[in-house]
Amino acid sequence: MTNTSDMEDRLANEQLDAIDDAVMASVAELYRNIDPMPEGLVERVTFAMTLDALHTEVAELQRLSTGSLSYRSGAADEIQTVTFTSASLTTMVTISGATAAGVRIDGWIAPGAQVEVELRLETGSLTTTADDDGRFVFESVPHGMAQFILRVPGENRSPVVTPSMEL
Repeated sequence: MTNTSDMEDRLANEQLDAIDDAVMASVAELYRNIDPMPEGLVERVTFAMTLDALHTEVAELQRLSTGSLSYRSGAADEIQTVTFTSASLTTMVTISGATAAGVRIDGWIAPGAQVEVELRLETGSLTTTADDDGRFVFESVPHGMAQFILRVPGENRSPVVTPSMEL
């Protein structure tokens, strides 16, 4: 009788062949049929995990208005307000004007200051600077996953990053 450790060593050194490839392809097809991966999952996970720096201050979702954060049709005309809080900043954004092309985002940061605001999207980033009162606007933002990154210029501290949300 062969020792289990010897068997494992031999198997570890063997190369996969066409039969192994066919078995693995069959197992993959089985899982694609019985438990398919949600569309866009890999992109959403990658998007959520991509941060500018390892040391960031993460803002928590504080409050939602009634309804969903998502606009799924051009017929939606609700205004959604979302508030994020962190140890150093509170950010409130209002999402309105939904069209097939996108939405408008009006935001306020407290305490008010000229904070650099980056709106990270699946397709790239939009940036602006809040005014002295902390107000900022993104006129036309495409639908999809979005995340705010807030940087206070002149201060040597980590950026504040909000959770991702779907516009």
